[in-house]
Parts: sequence; C-alpha cells; structure tokens
Amino acid sequence: MPQEKHFIWPHKDLLDVSQLSLEEVSHLLDTAEQFHEINQRPVKKVPTLKGKSVVLFFAEPSTRTKTSFDVAGKRLSADTFSLSSSSSSLTKGESLKDTALTLEAMNPDVIVLRHKANGASQFIAERLDCAVVNAGDGCHAHPTQALLDNFTLRRAWNNEYAGKTILILGDVKHSRVARSNINLLTRQGVKVRLCAPRTLLPHTVNSWPVEVFHDLNKAVEGVDAVMCLRLQLERQQSGLLPDLSEYARTYCLTAKHMEMAVEGAKILHPGPMNRGLEIASDLADCKDSRVLNQVSAGVATRMAILYLHATRKDKGA
Repeated sequence: MPQEKHFIWPHKDLLDVSQLSLEEVSHLLDTAEQFHEINQRPVKKVPTLKGKSVVLFFAEPSTRTKTSFDVAGKRLSADTFSLSSSSSSLTKGESLKDTALTLEAMNPDVIVLRHKANGASQFIAERLDCAVVNAGDGCHAHPTQALLDNFTLRRAWNNEYAGKTILILGDVKHSRVARSNINLLTRQGVKVRLCAPRTLLPHTVNSWPVEVFHDLNKAVEGVDAVMCLRLQLERQQSGLLPDLSEYARTYCLTAKHMEMAVEGAKILHPGPMNRGLEIASDLADCKDSRVLNQVSAGVATRMAILYLHATRKDKGA
C-alpha cells in the first residue's frame, strides 16, 4: 500500500488536470511510482481496494483507456463493472443523469466516465456522491492521459520539466489529450509547440500559452520530446483535410525530422497509432519511442487515481 506521507487528497472527483495543484500532481505521480514497482513483480495484485467497486461507464468507444482502468482496478483487488452506451439504457432514450443515478443507487465507490459531450463528467459529478473520474469528454479534457504522459516524461526527464520543449503534432483542434497536456505542461515550465494544418487548429489557439507552427521541419528543431496525436480519419470526410497522402507527406513524423530535435528526444503517442500517417513505423518502434512506456504508465497512474479517490477520507471537498 502506498505511503500516505500525511497527504490528504482533497478532491472527490477528477474532471481535469486544471483542478490539480502541482503539489497534488507530484503526489499522484509519486503514488503511481509505487504502483509501477508493484506492476513489475511476479504477483501484481494487491488487496488495497478489496471490497471497493468501480463502474467503467464508457458511452463512447474505447479499448485502451477502458482496458487500462479495468486492469488497474483488478490489480488493486477492486470489483470492476463495465457498461457501454450500446448495452445501457441510453440507447432506449434514458438520460445520462438517470443512468448515472441508477448506477449510484448500486453504491459504487468510483464511476469512470467517457462521453462524447464536453462537460459530461462534471454534469454527473455535480449530481452524484460517489467519485467520478473523467476518462475523456468530447474535445474538452482527458486528465488521466495527461497524467500518464506526465509520468512518462517525468521518468525520461528525471523529474526536471522546467526549460524543456515539447512539440504536440497533429489534430489539436479535436484533441482533449492536447488540451489537458498543454494545461499541465505549461504550468510545469515546459515550452509547448503545436504543429498542424490550419484546419486542425482551434480558432482560439492564439490565446493559448503555446508557439504555433505549420512547418514540421521548423517545429521540431531543438525539441526534447514530440507527442503525436491520433488523426481521426473522418476529418477528411468532413472536409478538414483535402487528402490523407498529402497530410502524411507534410505532417507524418519521421526519423529525418528527429535528427533536428535534441539528441535522444523522446517520442510519445496516446494511441492507437496510424502508422505511416501520423508517425513513421520505424520511428514508433525506435529506442527513443515511449509509446509502450505510456501503456504501462497508464496502468500505474490509473491505479493511483482509483486509489486516491476510492480511499479519500475527507468527504467534504
């Protein structure tokens, strides 16, 4: 069981990284480090959350995040129950509120929610007494992804963020991953660059604390890490991209691009990857790729998140 160090977790819910102080982020990642060590043991299961129940309510398709939370819960000995929109009463016209209230009547300790609507997690959290963890809501936020990315970078950068530069490459406009990472990384002193075609940048980007590029060759110069974003192929159908092959020629990250980055610069991708479109296949598998590290970081970080919220003693905040 992680050492408490007299730290009282103050949050009932995890809705976005913006609600977390840097001290709270550090405590959460310290907790994740302890679970990461447990995940390397021959026997990976601990009784930390025995008797607790976690509902995985995914009203939007997901494989990686849902599986990661499921593994995290089971390794903590929690009982996990999965619900998708196709198997829930949402398909029969029931409101999100009524579905959530029905779930809470079953007395879960944590509900993990993914939903296509911005603000869905906050909507639910304001109406329920149990903890709510946002596993992605629309284009708004994806706090657990940002935290696992931060865990990955912390290990790569020896817990030194200030003065580092990261490039976030791809469909920023529709990316909740980008928004949550930008919020957290800039507060930690990391310089954030964005690179994307104009149609895949939000119209408010000029007010963000970032540097914007349209030329990948210039954007990658001197960076300490590159985070590629998944390109949803329906963007071409909606007219935001004229041609996928043109996008790949202009914005697919290759080994040649990484020659202009800092030596040993790390490569991240939240997955699933479209190889040859967002990132060259050989680069995704190179020694500086941290894609698989992100997967293992995801389990440890989500174990920490479930632990902190399911065992929180101060229920008043």
